[in-house]
Amino acid sequence: MLLPVNVTLGAVLVALLLAAAGVAAAAHLGRHREILIAGVRAAVQLAVVALAIHWVVGSVPLLLGFLALMYAVAVRTAGRRMTANTTWWWAAAPIAAGVVPVVSALLLTGLVPVKGITLIPVTGILIGGALTATVLGGRRALDELTARRGEVEAGMALGLLDRDARLEIARPAASDALLPGLDQTRTVGLVTLPGAFVGMLLGGASPVQAGAVQLFVLVALMAVQAVAVSVVLELVARGKVHREARVTVRDQSP
Repeated sequence: MLLPVNVTLGAVLVALLLAAAGVAAAAHLGRHREILIAGVRAAVQLAVVALAIHWVVGSVPLLLGFLALMYAVAVRTAGRRMTANTTWWWAAAPIAAGVVPVVSALLLTGLVPVKGITLIPVTGILIGGALTATVLGGRRALDELTARRGEVEAGMALGLLDRDARLEIARPAASDALLPGLDQTRTVGLVTLPGAFVGMLLGGASPVQAGAVQLFVLVALMAVQAVAVSVVLELVARGKVHREARVTVRDQSP
């Protein structure tokens, strides 16, 4: 057993959470409350999932419902991280565009069976990767468009379509959302031993099997995240996801 589930573990978790929030507060990062809330939510959610997983894995309808819930929470989380207005729901597109084809291919090829014990963790990893890429790509693109609004309008004045002018400004910033996944893949086995690899080893798999599963996860994540960033960038460029009303030179009366 990697970690014994006892009072000592609980005390250490509380201490680490308080330390993280304390450091954030002392450095005036403005996220100390979010850290505390995230930690408490994670504990509650994992406890509920641990209790419910027994019933979910044994029923296809419950399994599909659980996967739909995972997707819905990811969409809500990603959308609200990008914008506070009603365009947040467009986050459903990049997450689905990245995850659905990959999961479908895995099911059709038989690499992943329609069993909760396998499908839930694999789909959860991919949805989580798509969520992160969507948030980072969308936020970076929107931030860049806000900071460099004058350049966007200048491009439009020179004859570029609205979409093309926004793409020219937002694309380099949005592409940075791929860096965490790229760095993780480049350094796997040298800097870190990711969770899938360690979990397989603890479950009794051979190092070769564990390595193959981890490689599959990393490559699948890169595919999912590349699609998610591309789709969210296109949505931002087309104005489907935005933060405030945009006034461009073409909107103004002569």
